[in-house]
Amino acid sequence: MIVAGKKILFKFRDEYDDVRSQVDIFIKELEDASWKSPNQLKERYPNASILGNKCYVFDLKGNKYRVVVKINYEKQIALIKWADSHKEYDKINVKEDLC
Repeated sequence: MIVAGKKILFKFRDEYDDVRSQVDIFIKELEDASWKSPNQLKERYPNASILGNKCYVFDLKGNKYRVVVKINYEKQIALIKWADSHKEYDKINVKEDLC
C-alpha cells in the first residue's frame, strides 16, 4: 500500500519519543499491507475503529496515542490524516474534521 501523509507521522514520532519505534513499525506494516476490505484490515488490527467513509482510528502504545487513516482499497492508498495523543483526540470531531 502507498502511504501518503508520512510527514504527519514523522512529526508525531519526533514529538513523542516513547512511540518512535511503534510508528516506524506501523508505517512498514501499512506499506506491506494489501488489504482489499475493512474485514482484512480488522484481521490485522482488531482494535482499529471504523469511522465510516473509509476512515479508521488506530491505537498505538496501548491506546495512549491515536492515528487517523483514510484508506482507498481500490487504489491501495493509506492517507495519514492525523496523529497525536488520545487526550488531543478527545478534543476533535474526527468524523467532521478529518473524515
